[in-house]
Amino acid sequence: MTPTSGGRAGTSGGIDPTRPTSARVYDAFLGGKDNYAADRAVRDELAGLIPELSALATDNRAFLLRVTRYLAGTVGIDQFLDCGAGLPTLENTHEVAQRSNRDATVVYVDNDPMAIVHGRALLAENDRTHYVAADITDPRQLLAAHGVARGLDWTSPIALYLIGTLHHISGEFGLPELMAYYIDALPSGSYVAISHFCRPEDAETAKLAGRTEAACLATMGTCWFRSGEEITGFFSGLALLEPGLVPVARWWPEGPQGPVDSFQRLLIGGVARKP
Repeated sequence: MTPTSGGRAGTSGGIDPTRPTSARVYDAFLGGKDNYAADRAVRDELAGLIPELSALATDNRAFLLRVTRYLAGTVGIDQFLDCGAGLPTLENTHEVAQRSNRDATVVYVDNDPMAIVHGRALLAENDRTHYVAADITDPRQLLAAHGVARGLDWTSPIALYLIGTLHHISGEFGLPELMAYYIDALPSGSYVAISHFCRPEDAETAKLAGRTEAACLATMGTCWFRSGEEITGFFSGLALLEPGLVPVARWWPEGPQGPVDSFQRLLIGGVARKP
């Protein structure tokens, strides 16, 4: 998701190669090619200040892929609404989901012009996958968008992804109410997956979180860390799956949960089901 001033996503305007966006900076961290010098400069500056951020970007992507394999392959979910999807990379939600079920439908939503152009070009021949330009902070408009409203069956369970997106939205947009709107719209039996930068309670890791947040805000103007309690509140009314809200590197219901270092504790995630 591309932040504008105040941390809101916008959908207007074309591609500005001189202005870095979170989607393209993330792509640069993942080793992608769909970014500009301005994005790589931010990546390099952040990597110089916080070298571990590159590993967290990889952890976040791996979390998305494990969640998709679990929901598509084990749970049997065949509809995915991936909000703030960013730029297409080597492994994408639709590729993982459609390996489990070739008829799985995936709707990507983003506001970064480059993500939209590249996503639509990549998916032109995949009639079960769509790319929609919309603003995550305007759920009414997003859910009414043709590709979302008509591209998914809203009488059957849907997996809603907000993976690495909510921390790019400032608190002024009322995130608990925003999430409540999305959750209320989902059919019974749906799932919500979230990953978010976290400020842990222990003083040492909280200090690390503060330093990382300050670096991100200084370079990108976005990325707000929140407490575990605040992030848990985004799942209000839902039943969290095991292992709960944990560092994304440890989220793996069907596999081992290895140790994580202090820095990996800064990015937590979970998946919950709507009764």
